Amino acid sequence: FALPAFIIGMVLMWLDVMVPYRDYILFLLATPVQFVIGQQFYSGALSALKSRTANMDTLIALGTSAAYFFSLYNIIWNPEAGQYFETSAILITLVLLGKWLEALAKGKTSDSIKKLVSLSPKQATVVREGKELVIGIDDVQVGDIVIVKPGEKIPVDGVIVEGESSIDESMLTGESMPKSKKKGDEVASATINKYGLLRFKATRVGANTTLANIIRLIEDAQGRKAPIQRFADVISGYFVPVVILIAALTFGIWFFVLKATLEFSLMTCVAVLVIACPCALGLATPTAIMVGSGIGASRGILIKGGDVLESAHKLKSIVFDKTGTITKGEPEVTDFDENILQIAASIEKNSEHPLAQAIVKKFSGKVLKTQSFKAVPGYGVSAQIGTKKYLLGSRKFMEKSKIDISELSKRIESLESEGKTVMILAEKKALGIVAVADTIRDTSFEAVLKLRKMGISVYMMTGDNERTALAIATKAGIDNVFAEVLPENKAEYVTKLKEQGKVAMVGDGINDAPALAAADIGIAMGSGTDVAMETGNIVLMKNDLLDVPEAIRLSRKTISKIKQNFFWALFYNILGIPIAAGVLYYSNGILLSPVLAGAAMAFSSVSVVVNTLIMRVWD
Repeated sequence: FALPAFIIGMVLMWLDVMVPYRDYILFLLATPVQFVIGQQFYSGALSALKSRTANMDTLIALGTSAAYFFSLYNIIWNPEAGQYFETSAILITLVLLGKWLEALAKGKTSDSIKKLVSLSPKQATVVREGKELVIGIDDVQVGDIVIVKPGEKIPVDGVIVEGESSIDESMLTGESMPKSKKKGDEVASATINKYGLLRFKATRVGANTTLANIIRLIEDAQGRKAPIQRFADVISGYFVPVVILIAALTFGIWFFVLKATLEFSLMTCVAVLVIACPCALGLATPTAIMVGSGIGASRGILIKGGDVLESAHKLKSIVFDKTGTITKGEPEVTDFDENILQIAASIEKNSEHPLAQAIVKKFSGKVLKTQSFKAVPGYGVSAQIGTKKYLLGSRKFMEKSKIDISELSKRIESLESEGKTVMILAEKKALGIVAVADTIRDTSFEAVLKLRKMGISVYMMTGDNERTALAIATKAGIDNVFAEVLPENKAEYVTKLKEQGKVAMVGDGINDAPALAAADIGIAMGSGTDVAMETGNIVLMKNDLLDVPEAIRLSRKTISKIKQNFFWALFYNILGIPIAAGVLYYSNGILLSPVLAGAAMAFSSVSVVVNTLIMRVWD
């Protein structure tokens, strides 16, 4: 409708081509555009009026209605005067074009979600009552034994009970290299079994799978507003009523003061209403947030909302947990007294702590029966074997229990200076030691270096003794260390650090969850516990510390893009409104018609969207 109206009402008129019944044809073309296609603007304006507010729909409804009904009045009572049906039709079309571009931007940035949804297989092979059954993925239950053949997608999350293979997890983490998996290892839904036949026990199904959680995180992220969006909301709240006032003054000054014609005065009024539509202002933040979070998701960095993106760009300090974050979380026993290893392994078999598992793994003999096992967080463990009560833990644990370790002090200090964690076994007196070392991640030093170049202070926090902590921190390039911090006190250190500016906490374990929650930004490693991932504001699916500076860089780029968008949107309005009102008409003869004003408004929206989408191309 708008295209033929544009051709008949403008192009042919400029070419001086007369069209029979031109005004009536334009009336027939413009009417469905005004009241059917443009009905949404009337609905929006009415809703705003009921709330005693005004919005973009109010401006469009007022401007196009003025042009339409003025034209209708002319063809009925004043046929010799001009009409502007094509103006209202083209304006509505241009505004809808801007909305379509916004939808296009949303569609582009939600591609990652669509791809993830399509990754999930529709069926699964399970074993029930000794028989293999092919069932719908929605019918898989927790506890089912699921069979996955080579080349098939894993339908739900689970733990391998039989078989070995390599799993392609690139669709979830962005990591191209397959990961070796064996009995006892976890597998995630939508990943691909490359080689071996696997049987695994389903642990998370339906809406609780890793894939479902990632999709939910991305959707939530793109729907949550950044605080900077409030700036646009506040401006829009005042802007629309002010524009209506300016439009009314424009009409009044031209018609009553300067004695211009009704037609001229009305068209300048309509031009002001149209050119001032804050479409670009409304697009400035959400498009950038969606593009930024979309880029992050495609790289295995899940950012939970626009508010997270905004806080991340203001970070002053980052605190890393040591075990499993700075280090690989795969400790190995390096030094031990042979006579205590059996007792130590017998006690630690009751614990899930990585250090405990390292000791159990080191001992290949028969473990002893233990009783009254007790874990003391941040210190160590105790248990009874026969009639004897043993303690196994840190130097602080021994001091707390009044165990003399003076004979072992030099040896302990030497091992700690090498970055090793030393545990002492005691039964009324110190019996010996076990030293465990955990190598730092390959990317720890580079990640810390990048963060420091970005002007961010880097800290490491650990329950380890200060000597061991400093040795690990030195290897990672970290100068600031919080050592011997009990799990329950981690959040306090983070809270105190927040007095100096915004703080991020990077961790992976349950004991990191309170600190992750206390920080302005909690960054959870994807290999970490569900509690840590749920608490974190950013989840690093690839477990690569280089993604920490990458997430901050992406945040800074996104916020920079939002500010650019705000500048262009406001600059456009500040420049365009006076020209549309006819300020330059007397001096230079420059005047924007409503159609040109609409085109300028649409171009403003297009420029904001394009400026944002460029981030996908050049990032």
